[in-house]
Amino acid sequence: MASEVRVGDAGAPRRRPDVSVVVVVYNIPRAAPRTLLSLSASYQRDIDPDDYEVIVVDNGSNPPFDRSAIADLRGNFRLVRIDPAPPSPAHAINVGLAEAKGDVIGVMIDGARMVTPGLLHFARHGARLYERAIVATLGWYLGYDFQRWSMQAGYNETREDALLASIEWPRDGYRLFEIAALDESSVDGWLYPLQESNGLFLRRATWDALGGADERFDAPGGGFLNLDTFRRAVELPDARLVILLGEATFHQLHGGVATNAAVDRLRSDLVAYRAQHQAIRGHDFKVAHPKSPPTYLGVLPRPALARVVRAALDPVWPNAHEVEPPLGAQFDRALWSVAPPVRPTDATVAKLVRLAQQEFRAGRYDAVAAIARLTRAHAPDEAEPQRLLSLVGARIPDDPPVIGPNPEYHRALADAYRLLGDDTRAQAEEHKFLSYGAPSGAGRLVRRVVARSERLASLLAMLRYPFSPATRRVVIEDLKRFRRS
Repeated sequence: MASEVRVGDAGAPRRRPDVSVVVVVYNIPRAAPRTLLSLSASYQRDIDPDDYEVIVVDNGSNPPFDRSAIADLRGNFRLVRIDPAPPSPAHAINVGLAEAKGDVIGVMIDGARMVTPGLLHFARHGARLYERAIVATLGWYLGYDFQRWSMQAGYNETREDALLASIEWPRDGYRLFEIAALDESSVDGWLYPLQESNGLFLRRATWDALGGADERFDAPGGGFLNLDTFRRAVELPDARLVILLGEATFHQLHGGVATNAAVDRLRSDLVAYRAQHQAIRGHDFKVAHPKSPPTYLGVLPRPALARVVRAALDPVWPNAHEVEPPLGAQFDRALWSVAPPVRPTDATVAKLVRLAQQEFRAGRYDAVAAIARLTRAHAPDEAEPQRLLSLVGARIPDDPPVIGPNPEYHRALADAYRLLGDDTRAQAEEHKFLSYGAPSGAGRLVRRVVARSERLASLLAMLRYPFSPATRRVVIEDLKRFRRS
């Protein structure tokens, strides 16, 4: 039997909400209030309080979930209690779906997951991008590691509270990325296949097409219920996966059946979950692969951006070898090339290209731009100089170029002019190289050599003039002192 109690500062929205969020809670009196605060209108950004509702489904908590936890939250919250309740959250999800008034409905199967401040704003927009948009968020663990491992190292609720205090949560919800690690289902999930989403938003018609959550997944915690729901959604005809870049859910400690289970226990539980999935679906569970590339939506806070970049270049997803890398199988990190550059047939051009690539690998992009432009002027249709210019041409926007003290730039340009047979310009660049000096102690040595060379040239030039014998003797004495110095 399900009984409904409505609470909150505004009761029902003044208009039909665009978005409904179903949050399932079960015996998480410490974690749930933070989750619900993160869904409140005082925390969520760029969405009007009357544009969404939050339906809290208490799946038989003992004692019952305390309604006072939502009574003072800004926004439209409703509490539905299921009592008696099955051990799986599948029925609770379906109750929440039936209660929802919005066209876009998000399901959070685990009410212990806090969210980022732009979740509802971007989820609403993402769901409207396509008729059958599957809007997914990545899942994270608070505490820097899979929580079952963190717990073995002494991570507990007290340490978690201190961790949240260290980022002054809830002042800036995006700082959660600073103290978290991607969970097992979301490792490198922006660029590699997601297994599930703990903040999944679909339009009502799509939930109807799925038939909601499959209540045959009746294990405590649901077993593979959430994975099955996500896979079925992604595999619907015309489904388009939309991944929210900088919005996510963050799991708090609460003794979850899978998320906080001991390693040995989880291993045996997974065997049972796979067997149940096999019995229900008739095949082993496999990660869903979208039929079309995902659409990305949102902003990327710096800590999340750093993870995206790492996922593209150095993935840690265990099965990364099974799929094509995001930047392609032939991506050359040193040259930032998605395919091996074609070697020019002209010998001089080939040497110029090799020089430009050498400078690129060393990160000397001013020199790359200059050499690539010289090469392109010599061979307008050669591909590699143009590719390099597309990457670094902006480093030298002016003509003539404005280059600060940069000896390596002039050294490389001198080499390029030598290859082109322009000795005059090569010598000019070499002189600039010596004049600017080189880094650290080597610079002082180079400048000393340049000064001595210029002094010697001056003395030798003086000997060519018709000075008086006395003056010539002075110059000769200077030359002798120069040799001894």
